Amino acid sequence: MSSEGPLYVDATDQIAGRLSSKVAKVLLTGRRVVIVNAEKALVSGSRTSVVNQWKERLELSSKVNPIYGPIHPRRPDTIMKRMIRGMVPRKKPKGDVAMKRLRVFVGVPSGVDASKLTKFDDAAASRPIPVYVTMGDLSKSLGWNE
Repeated sequence: MSSEGPLYVDATDQIAGRLSSKVAKVLLTGRRVVIVNAEKALVSGSRTSVVNQWKERLELSSKVNPIYGPIHPRRPDTIMKRMIRGMVPRKKPKGDVAMKRLRVFVGVPSGVDASKLTKFDDAAASRPIPVYVTMGDLSKSLGWNE
């Protein structure tokens, strides 16, 4: 285990996939990670195509009883957590322990100092921000009400 404190990551204007891969790597080194502002993370692509792809994913369910089927996250923090889970070997003990070190929040919870927040430079958006879809907008179109 790492003796350092938790790494506080601000997801504002960060591309969600790149951010997730960086966080997964940090988690596997043994450090705790707290992600704040998950609703401000970005998904690349045109708004209509991104929303349509996610809505198609929501239609996947069990034929026997939909409650058995895959449970699809709709909140920005749970979507981000699920993205990171896909990049960690979760069926192995080290992946299971790594996921327990992760916390994802919508907004900034009380007790988190704004000066501690870090960003990954290579996960930052390279194109203008309006080109991307925010995780909050995607979640709202999937049925999330704040």
